[in-house]
Formats: sequence, structure tokens, C-alpha cells
Amino acid sequence: MAKTIMISDEVYEELKKLKGPGESFSDVIKKLLSLRRGRLSDIAGSRTITDEGAKLLEKIRKSMLIIDLERIKELIEEK
Repeated sequence: MAKTIMISDEVYEELKKLKGPGESFSDVIKKLLSLRRGRLSDIAGSRTITDEGAKLLEKIRKSMLIIDLERIKELIEEK
């Protein structure tokens, strides 16, 4: 069953940047949530990562911070 959610334009643009060909926004969000639950070693796959990998991890971290801030904002507005 699909659900409609509201996100800021900023979050939408970040998710759009992370979305690959043939991926849905649900796929991207699911991937981000699974990464959030994992350990860094699960994401990196080894003790060393490439510069490209580090940049991707930073992009994901920033996206998750934006999503977390949106959640906090919604919680505050509900009260």
C-alpha cells in the first residue's frame, strides 16, 4: 500500500540526487534507512574506503541529517 508524505523541497532535491536510474524514491529511502541501522564497516565493506566512497558516505550522512531535522520539526509542530 502506498502512502503520501510531505517533504521539503530541499529534502526532495537531495533524494533526487541519490536516486539512480530505475530506482524509485521508496528504494532510495529504504536504502538510506538500512544504512542508518548498519555499522560503518557494513557500508564500507573494509577498513579503507576510496575518496569516492567517502564522498558518497558524506552525502548520505547529510541527507539523513536533513531527514532527521524534518522529523524533529514535524514533532515540534504537532505539539
